Amino acid sequence: MPASAQHPTATQPSSPRSRLIYGCMGLGGAWGSSEYSAEDLDRAAAAIEAAQGIGIDRFDHADIYRGGTSESVFGEVLARSEGLRETLWIQSKVGIRLGEAGLDAYYDLSEAAILDRVRGILKRLRTDYLDQLLLHRPDPLADPAEVGRAVVRLLEEGTIRAVGVSNFSAAQMAALQDHLPVPLAANQLELSLARHDFVDSGVLVNHPEGVGTSFPHGTLEHCARTGAEVQAWSPLAGGRFSRTGPAADDAGLVAPGATAAELVARLADGKGVTREAVVLGWLMRHPARIAPVIGSATPERIRACAEGEAVAAAMTRPEWYALFTAARDRRVP
Repeated sequence: MPASAQHPTATQPSSPRSRLIYGCMGLGGAWGSSEYSAEDLDRAAAAIEAAQGIGIDRFDHADIYRGGTSESVFGEVLARSEGLRETLWIQSKVGIRLGEAGLDAYYDLSEAAILDRVRGILKRLRTDYLDQLLLHRPDPLADPAEVGRAVVRLLEEGTIRAVGVSNFSAAQMAALQDHLPVPLAANQLELSLARHDFVDSGVLVNHPEGVGTSFPHGTLEHCARTGAEVQAWSPLAGGRFSRTGPAADDAGLVAPGATAAELVARLADGKGVTREAVVLGWLMRHPARIAPVIGSATPERIRACAEGEAVAAAMTRPEWYALFTAARDRRVP
């Protein structure tokens, strides 16, 4: 790999760890490829440096991201910066298999698969441990006791330091927890101003509209009771609410017919912050203490997320509900 690649400086992380997490799915080579280029390495190094520049020291991976090259290119950056690994908190995920056995995808949380996949992750990342392992998707064929055996082995080896899940319901978490020696540390879910059904599931209790809500009710409450961190994947909804464009002209907070994107623009302009910060602030204002996993590989967009937590702290209840109502495109019951 080229010497021209710029790499982050190894500095001690702040304490406590950053609430924002950088999602590495956009790093590496093309999907389906096992190779990455010199340009891919430069882009990865720049993204990691931008994330560190706004205080992020937590990084999220999965063994399937870009055929494994997301982890490989990240490992290359780690190898080129002495001491960098010790300043970062790294998690990765296992449980999804792509393009195997004639299937586009299937899930595999068998003991053998978990152990084998973690070995591959460590090799690609060029590290001997993960700070946290997530089980990527519920596998209907998984035996919770077998999953527990794999986790115990990895914990005893020191190859993982904590375990969590992704896209699990409260009931699925509880069933798995019975076979684990340590508490599940996290659940990573799709949560955003676009995927606001995590709010709907509570608001629409005892209301006919609630029948159409897909989010597993009680999951955030279960995480709060057990101490599992709630992580949000795709928290910016692909830029749906933060792309550049005119703010709404109406002076009122809840203008009739105003879209959520228009309200985001108005709030951002009024507060002197980026639209990304407002979108993230809406999520982080929720008492579940949601940790957004931001996934842009563009340094400018990464830096635009810096003030999300500050916006959350200052966001009023009417502002939060105005955004929620606009995103729902109908009033609350």
